Amino acid sequence: MLEATEVGSAPGSDSTGDACCTSDSHGYISAKNDYLARLRRIEGQSRGLQRMVDEDKYCIDILTQVSAMTKALQAVAMGLLEDHIGHCVVKAAVAGGPEADAKIKEANDAIARLVRS
Repeated sequence: MLEATEVGSAPGSDSTGDACCTSDSHGYISAKNDYLARLRRIEGQSRGLQRMVDEDKYCIDILTQVSAMTKALQAVAMGLLEDHIGHCVVKAAVAGGPEADAKIKEANDAIARLVRS
């Protein structure tokens, strides 16, 4: 579930387009406003980083802010992953069959991408 430092992605961006996760039933939908607020804060951090570079700020200060922004994005990803597993993957697992296998593979692939980043 979304905590105070997490945000998420745009609704309706389900890459598989399956019936489990329509635009009104994504796992994160109950925390949509929290995700959007956090994404707006991250957007502000990005503008702040641009301003720091434009104003020739000290390298370490910029790197510190990059680290903070990276952590905020990771928190978004973890919140979305938790919501996805708790909603879409569980729903598919209960239904069983090829959809369950596909959702589990999809979640594993997403985890692998997060670990590599």
